[in-house]
Amino acid sequence: MNGSPAVPSGPAGTDDRLAEALRTEQARLTGLYAHLDAARDRARRTLAAAGHEAGPGGTHQARLEREVRAAEAARRSARLEAVERGLCFGRLDHRDGTVHYLGRIGLTDEAAGTYEPVLVDWRAPAARPFYTATPADPGELVRRRHLHSRGRTLTGLDDEALDLGALDERGRRGLVGEAALLAALDRERTGRMATVVATIQAEQDRVIRAPLPGALVVQGGPGTGKTVTALHRAAYLLYTHRAVLERRGVLVIGPNPAFLRYIDQVLPALGETEVVLRTVGELFPGVRATAEDAPAAAVVKGGPWMAEVLRRAVAAHQRLPEGDLLLGEHLRLPRRVCAEARAAARGLRLPHNRARGFLLRTLLDALAVAQALSLGRPYDEEEARYAPRELWSQPEVRAGLDALWPLLTPGRLLDRLLSDSALLAAAAPGLSPAERAAVLRPPGAPWTTGDVPLLDEAAELLGEDGALARARSRAADRALDEERAYAEGVLTVTGQRGDATLDAGLLAERFRDSGPERTTAERAAEDRTWAYGHVVVDEAQELSAMAWRAVLRRVPTRSLTIVGDLAQTASPAGARSSWGELLDRELPGRWREERLTVNYRTPAAIMAPAAAVLRAHAPGQEPPEAVRETPERPGAVAVPDGDYAAALAALPTGTGTLGVIAPDAGAAALGALTVREAKGLEFDAVVLVDPAALLAQGAPDLYVALTRATRRLTLLHHTPLPPALTAALAALSG
Repeated sequence: MNGSPAVPSGPAGTDDRLAEALRTEQARLTGLYAHLDAARDRARRTLAAAGHEAGPGGTHQARLEREVRAAEAARRSARLEAVERGLCFGRLDHRDGTVHYLGRIGLTDEAAGTYEPVLVDWRAPAARPFYTATPADPGELVRRRHLHSRGRTLTGLDDEALDLGALDERGRRGLVGEAALLAALDRERTGRMATVVATIQAEQDRVIRAPLPGALVVQGGPGTGKTVTALHRAAYLLYTHRAVLERRGVLVIGPNPAFLRYIDQVLPALGETEVVLRTVGELFPGVRATAEDAPAAAVVKGGPWMAEVLRRAVAAHQRLPEGDLLLGEHLRLPRRVCAEARAAARGLRLPHNRARGFLLRTLLDALAVAQALSLGRPYDEEEARYAPRELWSQPEVRAGLDALWPLLTPGRLLDRLLSDSALLAAAAPGLSPAERAAVLRPPGAPWTTGDVPLLDEAAELLGEDGALARARSRAADRALDEERAYAEGVLTVTGQRGDATLDAGLLAERFRDSGPERTTAERAAEDRTWAYGHVVVDEAQELSAMAWRAVLRRVPTRSLTIVGDLAQTASPAGARSSWGELLDRELPGRWREERLTVNYRTPAAIMAPAAAVLRAHAPGQEPPEAVRETPERPGAVAVPDGDYAAALAALPTGTGTLGVIAPDAGAAALGALTVREAKGLEFDAVVLVDPAALLAQGAPDLYVALTRATRRLTLLHHTPLPPALTAALAALSG
């Protein structure tokens, strides 16, 4: 933690000094909320004036400018509404007497016309000393003050003297409060991740303000704040590079839906809304996979070889007839012609469905020529225009050509590959019979999280059928023409047809969609091909090689924040020994690593047994250093009869949030979380069911489970505890 120890309370006059400081800062806070309300009111007025309710009048340029102002006002209004809670959290006192107040968003004195800053955005360069200054290196600061509020009421404040020698007597007497970071950590959990904007530490600030380009890997053990640091980095990047990122949005990928619910208020509370939250199982639009594959299947599906397996599966659907292709009584296509057409279509190097149109046109032209010759008539320009279309309308012709190069969807291709042993053997000759057996399943089985990257890969290989895309475009144009004609009729009936300021086309476009205007995040979430400006990947050590391909497809600039801990890798398809194991393949020379080394969350007494497990089963990994001390010690409760449900019911509940974590096989029966479901979460108290069984699932599972508690940890066990745990608990009790 940065800063000096808190000034102790107790001497006469301390309460008076605190009361005076609270009155002063409350007046300042009230003034800042007045500026916020005024800014909100201006944004609403701008939105009303420039939005749809202002009417369609004016020139095209004026209407365009109004729409741009309306969109910006809508974004500004959303940001201003999101920062109501904890608007101002800090104050910096400089050596020259300058005072800066820090908040979740920047505000200026627009009412006075001076536009002087009254609240500095926490991401602005002027705010950085709040997170980096120390008594050893205070820079130009003499004091850092943390402000705590509930609603619009100031409830407390804490001072850190960064340069006592530079403070005058009055300044020294005005120091109040206690250490802000540890006070925040000691509060009970709420079930939602909170922002740490007021307590960011120096090593976290270094990550948050790292440059945008390239991939930044944040390696950090439990409790180091890597997740919330990454989210604050996303907010910082949106602030610093708004012109680039707001148009494209930011994608945050988390390990499970519970985790995404846990973090979903962090970025809005920092004033940022152009963010999409997804799990890997939700990256493919229309699919929400939560089921996990068995370990053997996960390894096969997640391996980089699956890209080639899928490519071979697509090629297997580009068939040749056994002999000449018979299409009715008198129509025949020589096998040689089919082979030449297939070779030419493949030579285009287009996705399967897009190349299909070329193949069909080639074969229909050849068939039309053959038909004309068989009937003894010339194949002239007129014949070339109509004969192929007439042939395509014949069911036998359509069925025969479709069989050579069928229109495929990602779901249809993958379902057949994973349920057809012959196709899988042909597409995956490099896999062993046991590996192929591991992924085979019945047709139509529900998608797993391991299937989603394969669906995404298949979509890349298949592409969209050009004819269907053109048909949709024509249908959309026809619908717009009809709406334009209707608008013309409305203008005629109402006597406004000659008004130069009213345009039927503009009216048709405006009222085509009666729903609200979609945000960048909403549009991005529905578009598989959307290119995000930045991507944050949490629990990144769990991603397979195929999952990384799906992620990187969504960020062509390769601008990523990759957050994880190799010691917590549980997925058999994830990273094990190093980040380079996966990233060097996909991002050679384009990634760098930062480490978070201090565990601010987990008390030292709880971290001790977790560290013992890590050292015993992963000697190459180092646990982070715990800095919190609490009086509670972890306890073990033997359950001789193995009735864990009864043992759970008998435990005292205590205060704060409670997480019960159990082995995969028994979690549902106990109403408990699995380790995967608990990843990324934290609780005031955790009850661990059957640590030996968790260890049998894998040492990372036990390590993760042991580090979810911020206050109390209880171990329920029927079989003996793992030796590392037994020794660590004995050392604590001794």
